Amino acid sequence: MRDLRILFMGTPDFAVETLKTIIENNYNVVGVITAPDRPAGRGRKLRASAVKEYALSKNLHILQPTNLKDEGFIEELKKLQANLNIVVAFRMLPKVVWDMPAYGTFNLHASLLPDYRGAAPINWAIINGEQKTGITTFFIDEKIDTGHIILQKEMEIEKSDTAGILHDKLMTAGASLVIDTIKAIENETVTTKEQPKEGELKTAYKLHRENTKIDWSKDLQTIYNLIRGLSPYPTAWCTLYNKGEEVSVKVYGAGMEKQEHNFDVGKVIVEDSIIKVAVTNGYIILNKIQLPGKKAMEAKALLNGYTFYKDAKMG
Repeated sequence: MRDLRILFMGTPDFAVETLKTIIENNYNVVGVITAPDRPAGRGRKLRASAVKEYALSKNLHILQPTNLKDEGFIEELKKLQANLNIVVAFRMLPKVVWDMPAYGTFNLHASLLPDYRGAAPINWAIINGEQKTGITTFFIDEKIDTGHIILQKEMEIEKSDTAGILHDKLMTAGASLVIDTIKAIENETVTTKEQPKEGELKTAYKLHRENTKIDWSKDLQTIYNLIRGLSPYPTAWCTLYNKGEEVSVKVYGAGMEKQEHNFDVGKVIVEDSIIKVAVTNGYIILNKIQLPGKKAMEAKALLNGYTFYKDAKMG
């Protein structure tokens, strides 16, 4: 059995669950690399990453490089004498870093590779209406998410799953898969398979303002999938036209109702404290939305202080 000296790399909450599980399984973590502290909030005070906060609570050795190729940082890495790097929700590594440990560097990715390589695999699986997704561990190579696959686990996507719900499911399952991967490396039983180089693959493009905007001319299911695939972050949005006012609205939660009607697409209908938007084959029910300068509110609470006029329309 190999004596492992693990260097962990990660930044957000998704990575904390894995690091926590590694520690709870009594593996030797010789260092943690995470993003530098960043200004956050109204006061722009420096805030540590979720991984850093957990690492501090366990008195782990922390490194926060701004440049992963910096000679001083590389020297610090060598001193740690790690023989296995584990990466969860971090940035792209230079070869000098991922090629350093004797037993390699493996990554946890929140999709069934080779599909959904990229920055937002959880979001795009839901946006595209997938019925299943999963998690993959793989050895890192020169490109993004293309290395040899070690282990995979499939997971169903429920019809009501949001990106937030699926994130938490995959986070827990991912931590367990990482432990299975560590055990295989530790016991020298690890096997890998090459990812296919040909064929049409689905991509997890980076999310931005253009591809998170709701197109109300799309069909009911497509719009519903976009909203839940972007909830709670970064959130689907649209423009509300209401009695001459034009404002940007974020949609945090929605339902759908399949029904024939004669309303124009985008028409806002308010009935019995329910806000509905007409689409080609039914209605999107806006359960939780946010107006500019306001906090996100449930529909009933919003209607207590805001009026949608007869000409109100989403665009």
